[in-house]
This record gives sequence, structure tokens and C-alpha cells, in this order.
Amino acid sequence: MNPRIPAQILVVTALALGGCSSPEDTGSSTQTAASFKYPDGSPHPVTPWGDPDLQGNWPIMHLFATRLQRDPKFGDRRELNDEEWQAAEAGLQRRDERYQDEIKTNKMGMGHWAETTTRTEAARLTSLISYPDNGQLPALTARGEDLAPTFRSDDTQTVFDSVNDFDAWDRCITRGLPASMLPFNYNNGIRIHQAPGYVVIELEMIHEARVVPLGLPPLDPAIKQWMGESRGHFEGATLVVETTNFTGKAPMLIAGIPGGVRGPRPSTVNMKTTERFTRVSNDRIDYEMTIEDPEIQADKWTISYPMFLDAEYQFFEYACHEDNTAVRNFIATSQFERGLRGKAK
Repeated sequence: MNPRIPAQILVVTALALGGCSSPEDTGSSTQTAASFKYPDGSPHPVTPWGDPDLQGNWPIMHLFATRLQRDPKFGDRRELNDEEWQAAEAGLQRRDERYQDEIKTNKMGMGHWAETTTRTEAARLTSLISYPDNGQLPALTARGEDLAPTFRSDDTQTVFDSVNDFDAWDRCITRGLPASMLPFNYNNGIRIHQAPGYVVIELEMIHEARVVPLGLPPLDPAIKQWMGESRGHFEGATLVVETTNFTGKAPMLIAGIPGGVRGPRPSTVNMKTTERFTRVSNDRIDYEMTIEDPEIQADKWTISYPMFLDAEYQFFEYACHEDNTAVRNFIATSQFERGLRGKAK
């Protein structure tokens, strides 16, 4: 994907292309609209061309209180008890209070940096990882351990000499997958668009748009992309998205995800992600992603969480450092501190 093409243009292009396809030659569902039901038996919304309708804003900032990896004290338990949940809810409340305090004092700090939410349902999860059962990331293989130091980042080092000393996230290129579908301090918006033969998953962070053709064969393995190449199909009312053809240059995980990793977790060109979007009510999608990369990790792992519809949610500009000036300044400062550059005049 060309980073200079705005996500909105890519979305419009995909939707326009979708108008040239028919459900018969796409991965659209072959079921009749009347056959789609929510778990409670009520009708599932459908698009005018008969696919299960998943469109709307589904932000995930409510997940920030939930760790990626489970605290070992919870063992294999997937949900918090009432007392633990109330404590997690109080943490979200304090996060919101910090924002309100900054408004009162007319000072901008972390309260404005970190998004808040009134949604607390997901706080009942002990971790985003649902497999393995212990909620922990699988161990890296020997190859993974060897590869990990090559994924350099400003979160794990202080010596910088070139752009190769920074990961794709540091350089505002991409968070990659699965990191782009995990909560962060800010820009947690996810918006789903649909057209005949296409689904577009628009991300507020870095304004990436994941264009997912339905029913098409995979690309030639020689074609690699930062976010991989996605192909989708419907299994009943569930959208299944399989993504391959990764560059192996973007980390699997980045720093900053609660309960995640200290630095980048490596990936390879053979990584594969499988996502499932199941709308279980008018305002909820149950989301699941399984990540496989057997060359560098001992087992697959799965994240799962609820997404909630928020018609009022607004996407804001993701203003990363322009022209990578931060990267240049990191390099200049590091070299100055090591005596490789003279004092600034």
C-alpha cells in the first residue's frame, strides 16, 4: 500500500470496484437474507446485495484496561470475578478523571493523550489472549530468539545510526498485524465498510485501510506487503479473513500494548493471521484472530474480544512525526553523545 494515498481514497476505490462485481462471482454468502439470525434468534441485518451487514464504527478503546497476556495469578481463568472487575472498572474511571482534571486546570498531559470510554464489559477479560489456555504468548523458537534482536526499536536501545535501527512503528509506516487490531493509548477507531465482493477495514491509527476482496485466490507468494494481503469469505454470518504475503519486516507485536512485550516481537514472511468477525447483536461483534508463524514461535496464539458499535465515534487525524524528523533527531543525538558529531553551533 502506498503510504501517500489517503485511506479514504482507498476505501472509495474499493467500494467503487465492488459495484462491478456480483455476489455470484465473489465470496459473498450464498445463504438467503432471512436465514441470518443472531444467537437469540432475532434477524441479522444484511446488505442490499445479501451479505451479513457488519458496517459501522467499532472502536476498541474499552479494551485498554485488559492485558494482552494474562497475569499468572489467574491461571486458566478467562474472566474476572465481580470484585476484580470492579477494580478494573475503577481504573478506567481514574483514567477518565485524569482527562477531566486537565480540562479544569487548563493543562494538557497524558489525560488528553490516552483515550477513555464508558464501556467496561471487556474489563471482565483476564487477557486478550484466549489461546493458549494460560493466556500467555507462546515461546519463541531458536530461530525466533536469533531473529528478535534484528527487530530494532527505540523502545529497546539507545544507539542509532540509520533508519534500520527503528521498526516500522517508530517510522510511522505501520503497526502491522496483529498489532493494528490491538488496543493502544489513542487512535483506537476501527470502521468497517462493505460493497459487493469487498470488505474494507479502516483503521484510525496511521489511517491504514485494509481492502479485503471476497472469494479471490491468494496473490503470488512473491508479492509482499507491510500488512500482508487479505482474502475473505463468509461462513454463515461470520466474516473470515485470512492474511498472508507479509514482508517479514514489520514486528508481530510492538511495545506499548498493555501486558504485551517490552520490545518488538519478530515475524517472518510466512506469518499467517485468520480473523473472524461475528455480529452477535445490533451493537456487538465478537472478534477473534489466530496468529501462526511456526518458524519463530512454538505454537499459534489467539486473541478474542468484543467490539461495540459507536455511531458517534469520530476518527481524528493521526499526526505522526512529519518527514521522520524524530528518527533524524534520534540518530543525531545518539551520535553526538558518542562523540561522532561535533557540538551544534
